Amino acid sequence: MTSEREPIDFYFDFLSLYGYFASLRIEELAARHGRTVRWHSMLLGVSVMKTMGLKPLLETPLKGDYVIHDTARYARRHGIKLARSLTAPMMDPRAAARAFYWLRRNHPGKESDFAKLAFDHYWRQNVDLGPPMQVATLGPAIGINETALLEGMESETARNDLREAVAASLARGVFGAPFIIVDGEPFWGSDRLELLDQWLAAGGW
Repeated sequence: MTSEREPIDFYFDFLSLYGYFASLRIEELAARHGRTVRWHSMLLGVSVMKTMGLKPLLETPLKGDYVIHDTARYARRHGIKLARSLTAPMMDPRAAARAFYWLRRNHPGKESDFAKLAFDHYWRQNVDLGPPMQVATLGPAIGINETALLEGMESETARNDLREAVAASLARGVFGAPFIIVDGEPFWGSDRLELLDQWLAAGGW
């Protein structure tokens, strides 16, 4: 039985391979500790480049080469097969993020199903989800009409919801993806999942 304790807040950007890695494990980890997961789409372009004034990881000297090596090692360790290369041109994540928040507003509970599906299509199947029409094709797999999803993600309401969600993430101190907050305690990075697991088991320290 799931407890009444607060859900684990899981922040991600569809562009983040580390975010994809964490998305594959976060719900199972949470369930072991009687928790649920509250998913939040954010934008690294806002937090990293606009707010912190930093370059993307792959454009950062020395660090970029390490990230390519590290993500390949992680994928081997966890048996994850990727069709998309980390060095391939990145999609514009805003349409997918708007679709996520339109679903949250109009079909609560479907947004996390959509996020998992979008992550799978982008990273495991190498489907470019930049064009809104391509994002809309994911709708029927989660029981949502394709036209309705397309119109919804292009609405001003969805645009406002995304802007507000990104601002709220920054207000909570979220600066990267994945970023996890549990009972006010922040954890950044897929490599913190083991630490998160230990923290929940111990009740913190």
